[in-house]
Amino acid sequence: MSYKVATLHIIFNLQMSITLILIIFTSALSIFSFYNPDALYKFILNPYQTKNTKEWYRLVSSGFIHADWMHLFVNMFVLYSFGNIVEYYYQQIFGEIAMITFLMLYISSIFAANLPTYYKYQNHSGYNSLGASGATSAILFASILFQPFAKIYLYFIPIPGILAGALYLFYSYYMDKKQVDNVNHDAHFWGAVYGIAFTIVLKPKVVLIFLDQLGIHF
Repeated sequence: MSYKVATLHIIFNLQMSITLILIIFTSALSIFSFYNPDALYKFILNPYQTKNTKEWYRLVSSGFIHADWMHLFVNMFVLYSFGNIVEYYYQQIFGEIAMITFLMLYISSIFAANLPTYYKYQNHSGYNSLGASGATSAILFASILFQPFAKIYLYFIPIPGILAGALYLFYSYYMDKKQVDNVNHDAHFWGAVYGIAFTIVLKPKVVLIFLDQLGIHF
């Protein structure tokens, strides 16, 4: 492949990457919200406000804004690291509808991850939640379905994805019960579960792909 053809191929892939589009859009809206408190208030998930004003869009819009630069960077780094992996495998199993299916996964996972939070805090006027963590958890766990032994780095320590995923679910569940910080661990947990469920429901044979990589054959 010539340099020119290879370059065009890379540019085409970047242009067609839903992951890249999501990163750009989320970063732009988050940065805008950093300097516009009115926009932050309008998009953030406040379950009490959502319930009483019927502003249901907050269940999704809150996934496109972040609290600060580090919050934004971590979520976009996770999306960048695993989004393209999931896109690639979605192209293999969903073909022509892969891009729209991936986009459906991402957006619906924000809603699905926020729904338990909404029901839990709908009568707490002071509770707010924002960030793409539910969606990025969904993407991360969808990637584990396809590559269960791919290394995920936890504090620079390489851990097989399937083990890291199990630890992540336990940690999210435990920390949600403890409620000792301002992190919405509930959204992390349900986003992760949803990422697996969404993929399997739409393409059940993914379970066989997953089991095959574990050395379990039928």
